[in-house]
Amino acid sequence: MKIRKAKLTDVPNIHRLVNHYAGERIMLPRTLTDIYENVWEFTVVAEEDGRLVGCGALKLYNQEVAEIRSLCVDESLKSKGVGREIMEELLDEAEAFGLKTVFALTVVPTFFEKLGFHQVPRERFPTKVWRDCLRCERYTCCDEKAVTMEIVDRPPKLEKSAAEAAEVSS
Repeated sequence: MKIRKAKLTDVPNIHRLVNHYAGERIMLPRTLTDIYENVWEFTVVAEEDGRLVGCGALKLYNQEVAEIRSLCVDESLKSKGVGREIMEELLDEAEAFGLKTVFALTVVPTFFEKLGFHQVPRERFPTKVWRDCLRCERYTCCDEKAVTMEIVDRPPKLEKSAAEAAEVSS
């Protein structure tokens, strides 16, 4: 599996992955136009045998805060570490930018908590609420939880075995 920066040619597959989960009401839908306009946010995509199998985006809000968005993995590879690999790359990028805080709104907070995030009130991120949540059809019945991590508190990465490292870099 290869983890890399998204390209314009990845947009249709990113759209397919994200909207698959939107159809299951796990994440919000995104239009092709929105993904094309914001493809640079997609720090990483996971590719296996030439097929896009996961993606994740880092939405910058200011010089200190960013949101992890559209983090998803092909259903056939769930629980195989792909989401963790994508998340590590997103956190590396946040750290390289000098960000202090990353957050996400999610219906699966346990995934994020295993990586060192903790739950906080959604109102801690008013720009996100004002920009996206107030326009969302689920605003009054939202089941997403806000999770956050201070980059300085980021847990050390788990060391991979040599076999895992070879698999990710191949």
